[in-house]
Amino acid sequence: MAIRKHAFVPGEYYHIYNRGNSKREIFLDNNDYQHFIKCLFICNTYKNFKFRDDVVDAEIDAFEFDRGECLVSVGAWVLMPNHFHIYLIINKKKSHMSDMWKKNQVSEFMRKLSTAYSKYFNAKYDHTGGLFEGAFKSVIVLKDVQAKYLFSYIHLNCIKLIYPKWKENGIRDKEKSLKFLVNYKWSSYLDHKGIRRKENLILNLNDFPKYFNSSIDFDVEIFDWINNNPHV
Repeated sequence: MAIRKHAFVPGEYYHIYNRGNSKREIFLDNNDYQHFIKCLFICNTYKNFKFRDDVVDAEIDAFEFDRGECLVSVGAWVLMPNHFHIYLIINKKKSHMSDMWKKNQVSEFMRKLSTAYSKYFNAKYDHTGGLFEGAFKSVIVLKDVQAKYLFSYIHLNCIKLIYPKWKENGIRDKEKSLKFLVNYKWSSYLDHKGIRRKENLILNLNDFPKYFNSSIDFDVEIFDWINNNPHV
């Protein structure tokens, strides 16, 4: 098992990501995206649960599941056909428990998330073997400017679907790109724009600095990342 270069500790922010084994697609239809999004919400809990028992058989919407306290606070996320990105911090409300609790909150959240989605995917597609390319990857966010532009990096990731080389060549049509972002349901972009939907419940922005004064500033500043392009 690979040893991480850093430990997950309360008060630090992390960029988490992983992709399908051998770069294979892990979302094959809209139901797959929707199931992973439900897992993003329901797996963020200290409780033990089974999706079928606690959601399907209980006949409730996943977003109605009583999670109790969350393991982590999520600030941004995006799903792509063969990978995903999540920006998170250990939930500050429970960070004082880290010495008493024997498991690391970030690792436990990702274990639950990866396991829950893999079980769903393997059962649906009769897939065997590892779905993901090994353990999830993590980057500690050390600089404030790095943290701010991580929101841009994550939310603009889906632009690759219409402009595959936008990072190298820039975005030719920002209006088209903004329209694409508004219609792309598989990220937290709409939540940061203030659009009311169930997925709002995934985020806990109170644990993150307020980088954008309004939804208009949010669009202006995430596109400003293209010109600055810091390393994240």
